[in-house]
Amino acid sequence: MSAGKAKDSRQSRHGSHRRRKETDTLQPHQVLTPLTASQAERLVRMSEEAVAKRGFTMRYDGAGALVPVGSDGAPVGDGPSAGLMNLARTVADLPRQQWRSAVAAHFDQMTSLNEPPPIPDDLENELYLRLVCAATIDPEMGKGVPEFAPGVLTVPATYVGRGVAMHFNIDSLGVPREEATRMGLANLRGIRDEVETVRFEGAEITLLTGSMFTASRALVFDTVLRESLQVENPPFGCLVAMPARDMLFVHVLRDQTMLKALQLLITTANRMFSTRPGSVSPHVYYVTGHEWHQVTDYSTGELRLRAIGELEDAAQRLGVSETAA
Repeated sequence: MSAGKAKDSRQSRHGSHRRRKETDTLQPHQVLTPLTASQAERLVRMSEEAVAKRGFTMRYDGAGALVPVGSDGAPVGDGPSAGLMNLARTVADLPRQQWRSAVAAHFDQMTSLNEPPPIPDDLENELYLRLVCAATIDPEMGKGVPEFAPGVLTVPATYVGRGVAMHFNIDSLGVPREEATRMGLANLRGIRDEVETVRFEGAEITLLTGSMFTASRALVFDTVLRESLQVENPPFGCLVAMPARDMLFVHVLRDQTMLKALQLLITTANRMFSTRPGSVSPHVYYVTGHEWHQVTDYSTGELRLRAIGELEDAAQRLGVSETAA
């Protein structure tokens, strides 16, 4: 009888170990969100194989990127890296059998990892400004790059095939930053948005899509209001979210539905920032005139709404007693 119990106990311990191991692989990955640990492991393996086929010896660094390694497997400190965060968000929405082709297409879009991105012949018509989350960029590359909002950088960028290359080295463009900014803004104004109206418990929100630079159109927000929303100088301002490169959400304040709009924007911006490729910002902003105010704050690890005097004044004029959603 005792021997039987011991056997059962061993089986129980082994079963518990297997269940714990299986559970661990299903936990969200700490870096390559929204993948699970097992999915992230598969993506890393596929990515290492893909860059190897393209002539590069790289290994995952455990922090969201592939880095070059020497013949001994040790990282080469001054070599280029290849981030996997956007790729993780891309494959997360795909069936498992499509992952390999998506990984191949991702690395096919990349220029040589040892060379800077190519400069188009016609900068005047092909250079844009792109908004990008500073946390997704190598801090060394981001040094000296202007901020549009805290944690959001403004970087000159161009299309490279189906992808977009960012030009952190302004000198490589052959023009001063002021000239690059002028061209980039002009080309952002020329983009035409795809416009959809979303309604949430009476609140009306405009969703703009259609381009890899849609979120960056926040830099020419007056043009967005005039051309895509047919609104100029809204007297009470707007609530805006730009969670990912291809999305821009706008709610024009008109009445008490601003609270419902704020509630939806908070939820949507935070979720899409964490799950879509090309993350820009998880925050909601209040825009009045040419001033942008960050409404949400996650610095403590939890949502907190900032006290924005201009927003509180607008809410009072609209008859809203409080601005918390």
